[in-house]
Amino acid sequence: MQREKGSSEEEPPSLLWGLDPIFSTFARLYIKDILQMKESCQVPGIFFYCSHPICKVDVLGTVVYKREREDFFCYGVDDGTGVINCLCWKDEQWKEDSEALKSVAKPQGPTLSGFNLAEQFQKLQLAQRRSSYLEIGDLLRVRGPVKTSRQQREISASAYYKVEDPVLAVQISRMMEVPQLYRRFYDKPFQVPHGLQERSSDCDLEGVTSLPSLLGQVCLSLKDFLRKEAVQSFHPNDLETVNSLVSLASHDLQNGPDQQQAARSLSTSKQIHSVFREAIQVLQEEGLLFRKAGSQEEVYQVTEQDKELHRVTKEIICEDSRREKYAEKGCHFLHILSCVRQSYSRNISEAAMRLVLSALECNSDIISTTDSHYTAL
Repeated sequence: MQREKGSSEEEPPSLLWGLDPIFSTFARLYIKDILQMKESCQVPGIFFYCSHPICKVDVLGTVVYKREREDFFCYGVDDGTGVINCLCWKDEQWKEDSEALKSVAKPQGPTLSGFNLAEQFQKLQLAQRRSSYLEIGDLLRVRGPVKTSRQQREISASAYYKVEDPVLAVQISRMMEVPQLYRRFYDKPFQVPHGLQERSSDCDLEGVTSLPSLLGQVCLSLKDFLRKEAVQSFHPNDLETVNSLVSLASHDLQNGPDQQQAARSLSTSKQIHSVFREAIQVLQEEGLLFRKAGSQEEVYQVTEQDKELHRVTKEIICEDSRREKYAEKGCHFLHILSCVRQSYSRNISEAAMRLVLSALECNSDIISTTDSHYTAL
């Protein structure tokens, strides 16, 4: 399925998403709607259903296919409206063999009361393992964030378990509950409280919410230009050859409240040059740009388009994930950042590194095992 992007006109400003109670809940949407949701053009990984920002969902369905890897299961879940791929990480117990599990809770013989704590603990472990191992035809409940991997929508499970439902009570309850949620909440568009929309309209809500209107607009336009033109690197003076950017900056400067004072202190060209410098600084702080160390010229690399940076990062993760130290959880974010700074450029910021890791994970080159650990596929 092709990734669909929404337009900024269709989306409420990201600064206001927290006012929508659905944003902070696990939305119980039909799989068909999860697959058709449009991705935000402001923040990757956020999707919209009827103007409601959705980042995590709750799905109940039948397993129709499965794949097992060393660290995770991949289940195809069908709720009757569609099928979605669910990435379910294995518990630490899956990495232990049966003998190791028995050695942890080796029976010590009955106690005086006839209750053996170690034996009961072992039974509990085995029951927990069975609840997370599913076969085709089993009923599975999954909760987690929605992601797009290799142009396919999927759920990265933060919690999942097999549902025992011999008399269909759970499924019937779900079938009655979800349509009511749609009628009462999901199908009613998110209404921004009166007055807040206008107050937020002058802000760039993709990381520059506190910036003045002029700088915020230039930052947005610069981001859009770099993405559309797939710019890999540029010198600040190159921006002054882009008519659309120059026109925007000069128009706002001429109509700003400090027009007379600015005209006395600086020429128009110097003012535009200054605005571009500030915009570059903002994009650097967001991680969208960085300067290679050791370069005498003031050339900025575009993080998203720097394929060499992506390649180096992927190789570091692939190589170090095979080491015993990182075999269990993968490489920590700070370890990856340190290695990339040593081998590629010491000017790589944490924000830039997170963008690179997010892109690699989106392409299924790596997988995040925790919020801060990454391992190779």
